[in-house]
Amino acid sequence: MARIGAKAPNLQVSTWVQGRPTNIDKEKGNVIVVEVFQVNCPGCFMYGLPEAIDLYEKYHDKGVTVLGMATAFEDYDKNTLENLQKLLTTGEVIGETHKALAQYGQLKNGGKLPYKIPFPVAMDLLKKETGELTESKVMDFIEANVPDFKSYSEKDRQVLIARVKEYLKHKEYSAKTFEEYAMRGTPTSLVIDKKGNLRHNLFGATGYLENVVQELLSE
Repeated sequence: MARIGAKAPNLQVSTWVQGRPTNIDKEKGNVIVVEVFQVNCPGCFMYGLPEAIDLYEKYHDKGVTVLGMATAFEDYDKNTLENLQKLLTTGEVIGETHKALAQYGQLKNGGKLPYKIPFPVAMDLLKKETGELTESKVMDFIEANVPDFKSYSEKDRQVLIARVKEYLKHKEYSAKTFEEYAMRGTPTSLVIDKKGNLRHNLFGATGYLENVVQELLSE
């Protein structure tokens, strides 16, 4: 698992959909920001991606590498490679993303995204889930994602175990980069320093991304 302060593992990529293929080990010497999103994620397109694009426009020639990664931990019928390719080539958005952007008047030209993503974008490596759901799989998932599980009360442990079982029962794929970095959802911004160490794993619209990058550029 990726840890704050430790070497950032390379992104596990199924394909680079836009831009030149690269990875974390090839970008050392730069501050690296990986903007992780899902195609069917309204918040990613209203907050996460615009913030990453703004960062790219300000700093891409000042020692900052910005990369995009589409992932899928839910809605597997919508968060697909095909829909990502359509988004990047035509600007077409789908599902909840389309619904939310339309509601707030943020679509143009017959329902297209009003901006283009200017940096390289990859698709996370998805592996089909196989085998039976065992108690061991449930506990492995909890240990990887809930480090303080042992401090929970017995009642809270049982509630969490039941929720994890229900989630894993409907989990069709494992998104390798998403899981290796123990992300909590999307949008998430991974920030890596010039030496290749993971420094921040920012979930949601924090408004803190540019400050973080400025601090790392000054090191």
